[in-house]
Amino acid sequence: MAKSFPRPLARGLLLLYEDRDILAVDKPTGLLSIAAGAEREKTAYWILAEYLSKKGEKRRPAVVHRLDRDTSGVMIFAKSDMVKRILMDSWDERVKVRRYTALAEGTMPAAEGTIDAPLGEDRGGNMVVRQDGMRAVTRWKLLSQGRDYALISLELETGRRNQIRAHLAWLGHPAAGDRKYAARTNPLGRLALHAGELGFLHPRSGRLMEFTSPLPRGFTSHCQPL
Repeated sequence: MAKSFPRPLARGLLLLYEDRDILAVDKPTGLLSIAAGAEREKTAYWILAEYLSKKGEKRRPAVVHRLDRDTSGVMIFAKSDMVKRILMDSWDERVKVRRYTALAEGTMPAAEGTIDAPLGEDRGGNMVVRQDGMRAVTRWKLLSQGRDYALISLELETGRRNQIRAHLAWLGHPAAGDRKYAARTNPLGRLALHAGELGFLHPRSGRLMEFTSPLPRGFTSHCQPL
């Protein structure tokens, strides 16, 4: 049966692709990936579970990786526990591209750079740079620089929790709107971080799957292109 993508679902979630093994979605800011604790609000997981149920598929989506509530962009869900295990057991090896865009506070120190700083939890549960943490590497490139903000592209070499947010804060240029990680301003009324591109090897065919999400409105209005 032919499928047309992208397909709008509830609460602004956009289905980018579906086959018998995976679901790729474009998640809007403000939507939880999956419930944490006792939350009962609709999440990306809940919306996809309802979508599959309405199609008559007796299966539940499985989260392969997460985006924070206020981070928008591309996410992947598995359609079975078996596919989830395949992806999660070799995620860092299967992923070929993890590209984000952030609006960072201040003036970046160079046109590009690499942050190679280990991350671990502090007493409050936030991720911070600490010598006994797990290795975390983020490559960044300046796209445009304004008076107060820099638009930067970031690629993950590792995939630690809150890696980009913690690394930008440690660099002294937190993502705008990220109060949890020391941001002082909020020009967009949201965390200014977007998962714009994800490329990975399909768990069954091994084919390279590539998905993109356009940069949301507002990200470019505070900077001038280089």
